[in-house]
Amino acid sequence: QVQLVESGGGLVQPGGSLRLSCAASGIFFNLYAMGWYRQATGKQRELVAAITSGGSTNYIDSVKGRFTISRDNAKRTVYLQMNSLKLEDTAVYYCNANRARRSGSVDDYWGQGTQVTVSS
Repeated sequence: QVQLVESGGGLVQPGGSLRLSCAASGIFFNLYAMGWYRQATGKQRELVAAITSGGSTNYIDSVKGRFTISRDNAKRTVYLQMNSLKLEDTAVYYCNANRARRSGSVDDYWGQGTQVTVSS
């Protein structure tokens, strides 16, 4: 059974920091690209940051220089360090694990989400 369990969300003031964690089980973690998505109220879910199985990263422009995604394969965990948080970062953050198989099929798994609220 595949599980992605997020933690680390909460309430923070503008300019503050949070670190999200996502612990994976039931998958060969090393083979998966991992991503953090977010969905604000009334908006579509968007990819915030992603890290490949090889460690390459990419970010949406609005978080570049403020957020850092990383992974610890030994702990089967992916992190999102969020600094200089802004009001517009408020959203539910979801962890995603994705793997494209040679057959063409795709394994795609989601966590339950963790709320991040930036408010003064």
